[in-house]
Amino acid sequence: MSSSSSDGATTGSAVVIPKAPGRLARFFDGDVWHSFCNSPMAILAAVIAFICVFCALFANWVAPHNPFDLASLELIDARLPPAWIEGGKSKYLLGTDDQGRDLLSALMYGARISLFVGLASVFVSLVVGVSLGLLSGFAGGKVDAFIMRVCDVMLSFPSLLVALLIDGLGKAMFPNAPDALAYAVLIVAISLSGWVQYARTVRGSTLVERNKEYVQAARVIGVKPSRIMVRHVLPNVLGPVLVLATIQVAFAIIAEATLSFLGLGVPPTSPSLGTLIRVGNDFLFSGEWWITIWPGAMLVLIALSVNLLGDWLRDALNPRLR
Repeated sequence: MSSSSSDGATTGSAVVIPKAPGRLARFFDGDVWHSFCNSPMAILAAVIAFICVFCALFANWVAPHNPFDLASLELIDARLPPAWIEGGKSKYLLGTDDQGRDLLSALMYGARISLFVGLASVFVSLVVGVSLGLLSGFAGGKVDAFIMRVCDVMLSFPSLLVALLIDGLGKAMFPNAPDALAYAVLIVAISLSGWVQYARTVRGSTLVERNKEYVQAARVIGVKPSRIMVRHVLPNVLGPVLVLATIQVAFAIIAEATLSFLGLGVPPTSPSLGTLIRVGNDFLFSGEWWITIWPGAMLVLIALSVNLLGDWLRDALNPRLR
């Protein structure tokens, strides 16, 4: 027979502790997701970006043709107009370029190259910039002064000019480089011109965080400075970095297209968006407008959707702007 307490509750019964919600549940219940659901512009930008990324990643299965398969190209079908214009063919919905490649398929494969170069260069810029900015703001003194002077020198030149210089030097040093090395040179050229923004942003946030109580407490108990920077300071300075990285993706994609348009980007045989625009520019005034208009529109859609997502993310992560 179980005993009972004075208030009538059974002492032998187990107390059930509710399980804490997971990270995914907390995210969908948080302010960022609520802000996204209440922003039609952010939803539209996310849908456009998702479609572009999906078509780029799964171009092998989604694209109706393979522009890299030289055996399937027919020069007799070169410079065909879109399917709804007289002279077009139904199997080439957006027309063909000067080599007979289907433009719709070339856009999907070209977006894959542009997104890869853009994301890879932003990742390299983020790693370099965040590391140097964290070190500069936390260490201070001569280290801070040296890193900031390097940033000032980098900022004195236009970022696209720096990318042109580095890419030109790489092409001069490796004139017969394989495609993989050409992509690496392009990524390095864009990333070395974009790390300064991350370094300055992280340095400013680190200067504020290093004087707070939790950092002082970690120092008192003997935590190593490197561990304090990585485990304590870094998570608190990543908010502005995420916003900056989102916007920098659009800049990196446009920089890759600009370099490819000038003939210093990806190899000419790769149908990146910049290469397609450069090829189409030669036929723009001869009537074949579709060769350059569709790649340009694709580039605008990707850059605009990413920029809109970056603007929304900035507002969502800043409580003062809500």
